[in-house]
Amino acid sequence: MGNDTTQTERDYHRKFAVDLFNFVWTLLDKPERTAEENDLMLHAAHASRYHWGEAGMAVNLTRGEWLVSRVYAVLKRPEPALYHARRCLEICQQNGIGDFDLAFAYEALARASAIAGQHAEREQYLALAREAAEHIAEQDDKDLLLSDLATMPG
Repeated sequence: MGNDTTQTERDYHRKFAVDLFNFVWTLLDKPERTAEENDLMLHAAHASRYHWGEAGMAVNLTRGEWLVSRVYAVLKRPEPALYHARRCLEICQQNGIGDFDLAFAYEALARASAIAGQHAEREQYLALAREAAEHIAEQDDKDLLLSDLATMPG
């Protein structure tokens, strides 16, 4: 985040980041999407991450990277899914972020590995996600992670 950014600009960036994040979820939740909706979903995920980069903290950046990775995984694009999942984990590690976010970084790596056909890595990251789940403070967050892990592609 640039030092030149005013509080008002950060507020706008934060609003755009949140709105775009939520919009991406409306598209992810659709049972069927058109090619245009898939493109829109991908662009919106990247735009959300961009806006978090202008206004957010490290935890927001990791969540933005997670979302971009998830979209690529849903679109069956393993290379960018893996890249953004790795960025998600790196941001967690560099900033001492644990709990829910660390567990979901491992989830993203497991999911991206699964669609890349990297079965050993999928299993490794699934195990790390389950281990990290034991350290999630809020039961609702833990339940969300475990239900997400249950949707992991083989």
